[in-house]
Amino acid sequence: MKIAFVGKGGSGKTTMAALFARRAVNVGRSVLAIDADINQHLAAALGMPAERLPVLPMLGERLPWIKEYLRGDNPRIASADAMLKTTPPGRGSRLIRLTADDVLLGEVTTPVAGLRLGVTGGFAETDLGVACYHSKVGAVELMLNHLVDGGGEYVVVDMVAGAEAFASGMFTRFDRTFLVCEPTVRSVGVYHQYAGYAADYRVPISVIGNKIDEPGDVDFLREHVGDALFGWCSRSSYVKSAERGDVAPIETLESDNLAVVDAARRLVDETEKDLVKFTEQARLFHRRNAEAWGNDRSGTDLIGQIDPEFVMPAAQDLSSLVG
Repeated sequence: MKIAFVGKGGSGKTTMAALFARRAVNVGRSVLAIDADINQHLAAALGMPAERLPVLPMLGERLPWIKEYLRGDNPRIASADAMLKTTPPGRGSRLIRLTADDVLLGEVTTPVAGLRLGVTGGFAETDLGVACYHSKVGAVELMLNHLVDGGGEYVVVDMVAGAEAFASGMFTRFDRTFLVCEPTVRSVGVYHQYAGYAADYRVPISVIGNKIDEPGDVDFLREHVGDALFGWCSRSSYVKSAERGDVAPIETLESDNLAVVDAARRLVDETEKDLVKFTEQARLFHRRNAEAWGNDRSGTDLIGQIDPEFVMPAAQDLSSLVG
């Protein structure tokens, strides 16, 4: 399952993404975690020592190689340079698996806390004033478009804050989206904005309340988000210690907060994966990007990259479709 954690900046989405990922590993699941936020804090939240952070491979910097690898022998894609962040896979493309021998993940991710971590990378000095962060996040979108996840496998993405996620079609790449929401007007405002944009694309959104101090906080969230409220986490001394660098075993998280994380995982497991929708929406956003700017930039019709005979396979069907 592909899972996104979104919300207002400072709501705790990175913390919740890290708790979910670490607990999934703790109960025996295979996890790929990706930090797609401009503020790169997921590695630290997972317990990675500070001295390792500057040497992590950056997905944004490896985008040309990622494109070339994923292109494979797809005859519809003339070159890696012709690929957009939205280019969908087709016959001949290389797909990604959450296996120990996957070539792409071996190149661009780092082991930490029993899982694999990929980071987009923040702004470099040479980017300031001239580059858009979404060009870096494009590497994540391409990977999600080409990634086949099987039973007991999770891809957990810490997304950009707020409605920035709608600058591309990446918000449709997930089986379940958790929106982390504080009991404040601004935070529930982000929920309404996000839910409004996502409604036309059948994006399943569940709200996790965070930083809950009293019953009135829950009442406030219920009033403003209604049935979307899935659960809530109280203020946590465990999280406070982790934010100071002391990341304790996940099973020592406060029992009520751990129960919310476990319930979120069960909800994910109960979510029906719709690969036809996944494929159709990939085609939709690629067509939009090609028509809006990609065709003019490349001087060719990039809509032709869409393979009308290809539907993203389930993991159990992969061996018969991909050599």
